[in-house]
Amino acid sequence: MSEEKNPLKIDYLNVKKAALVLRALNHKLRQQMIQVLDAQGKMTVTEIYVQLRLEQSVASQHLAILRRAGIVRTEREGKFVYYRINPERVDNINACVEQLTK
Repeated sequence: MSEEKNPLKIDYLNVKKAALVLRALNHKLRQQMIQVLDAQGKMTVTEIYVQLRLEQSVASQHLAILRRAGIVRTEREGKFVYYRINPERVDNINACVEQLTK
């Protein structure tokens, strides 16, 4: 009696994408940015770098990482671009992390 074994199916491309999302969250400065955005609702990059005492380029680079991960989103109002938390994405990430850590 030989049992056929199903081949192991792992979507390595999606694993890599998921790792990038988690890596975006696993950074002290980006965690501070998330906390500030959560407290304020929405902010411009200028407001963020002034409040966190950062260089503008540093703030922009980290916001771009959070945006690519879907953790923050942008909205334009006139000449200003505002950043805000994407709560649906954060809830989804939290649910996945909870599943992984059970």
